[in-house]
Amino acid sequence: MIDSRLKLVRTGGIRVRIAPSPTGPFHVGGARTALFNYLFAKHNNGTFVLRIEDTDKIRSQKRWEKDMIENLHWLSLDWDEGPDVGGPYGPYRQSERISIYERYIQKLLDEDKAYYCFCSLEELEAQRQYQLSIGEPPHYTGKCRSLLPKEVEQNLKAGKSFVIRLKTPKGEKIVFEDAICGRVEFNTDVLGDFIIAKGMKQPLYNLAVVIDDHEMKINYVMRGADHISNTPKQILIYQALGLPHPQYAHLPLVLSSHRRKLSKREAVVAVSDYRKQGYLPQALVNFIGLLGWSAGENKEIYSLSSLIEKFSVNRIQKSGAIFDAKRLDWMNGHYIRQESLSSLTSMCVPFLIKSGLIAEDNHVAKVKFAHIYRICQTEEKVGFASLEKIVGLYQERLKKLSEIVEFTDFFFKKELDYDTKLLSWKGQPLKEVGSVIKQIKKRLSKTPENQWTGEGLQSLLLEEANKAGDRGKVLWPFRVAITGKEQSAGPFEVAATLGKKKVLARLEAVSKIL
Repeated sequence: MIDSRLKLVRTGGIRVRIAPSPTGPFHVGGARTALFNYLFAKHNNGTFVLRIEDTDKIRSQKRWEKDMIENLHWLSLDWDEGPDVGGPYGPYRQSERISIYERYIQKLLDEDKAYYCFCSLEELEAQRQYQLSIGEPPHYTGKCRSLLPKEVEQNLKAGKSFVIRLKTPKGEKIVFEDAICGRVEFNTDVLGDFIIAKGMKQPLYNLAVVIDDHEMKINYVMRGADHISNTPKQILIYQALGLPHPQYAHLPLVLSSHRRKLSKREAVVAVSDYRKQGYLPQALVNFIGLLGWSAGENKEIYSLSSLIEKFSVNRIQKSGAIFDAKRLDWMNGHYIRQESLSSLTSMCVPFLIKSGLIAEDNHVAKVKFAHIYRICQTEEKVGFASLEKIVGLYQERLKKLSEIVEFTDFFFKKELDYDTKLLSWKGQPLKEVGSVIKQIKKRLSKTPENQWTGEGLQSLLLEEANKAGDRGKVLWPFRVAITGKEQSAGPFEVAATLGKKKVLARLEAVSKIL
């Protein structure tokens, strides 16, 4: 069923597109736009198109196109038509569509709806400064609009540089009904005769996007609110070409906690950076799906399929969407806890390898769940099952996968760096701490291997702690001694996972320091 606020402008079903420019890393704002288009298309059994807008030859790079494609796939936002899968209205890269643009530019020139402008940059700047000085918004005055065909021909033969401008009607209003923002009006006098191409083979954004959307039969354009100022120009181009324009829906901007447009200074904005930090794709999809949209329910966890089922343009808010990093961390932690331990361990291993804590053991056959790794500092071998135990201690604490390194590094270190002050519980004298450590070491050295479990160690150490009158006097220095950290998983489970040999060695090291 089509949303009530959207009006069908063409037959043939809903066709939407995501049209990123490969001029930099794919960012969360672009991912949110892609997601909303994807949800709208899938909810209405429509078509989702990927188009690469790479006409900016200087800034466009293949590596950024690859980055966009990889991250869209990672988010499971797969397209029905695009540069890698083809489709009936290709090619889907603007750089491969130059001949199409050239044909439309020539049509506008032949029908006297566009014209060559030979004004120099100096002339245009002087014009702009004058308009600003008298309180007018800068716009082109139309100096070259009335050039005679003979004058145009002479300038072209002389090799004079030019741009091509659209003949904008004067004193009119461009009015359109935005599916999110409502009625929007622009005065054509403010727009002036704007540039649509820098040459027959160099269309600018507003012209290329109009031609592409028409040729690809895009009938709904859902994009960020920062594009709303482009819409009247595009409508004027549609009118000049005698074509119907699509329905527009301009999404609220993604804002920082200070209600400013999200920037790299205030938040991580590249999707690839979230991947590197260990955010799960389903968490990021869930999070950005709620940036400016709500299902009207008292819940926050939505799978991609449930977002498709419930998505409605009617429920997109007009005001800016606040990017709450703490909310994303909470959501990512939720999805981490839903993973099986083996799956989570597999996801954590690359972070442990990259940190230099463990390494692939090339001398051992790689068998799933029986893979052997090498602890870099000690050259010990550690199996996947052992890594599962380590990761399992922190599954409830992880907010992102990269944290596994900071949480568990002490498992893989040969020696720990101790802050002697940290060993003390509430001002406990270090001499007393030393005595406690020695007593714990003495008790644990007599503990049989078959009792070296979390439950067995808990029973033994709580007995010692109760004797002290204040459990913290025993349990605090013990935990710091075996982890070197102020915070960690429970000391009994950590000790059981570390093993008797390492625990006793670390207690001995602390005794010597104290």
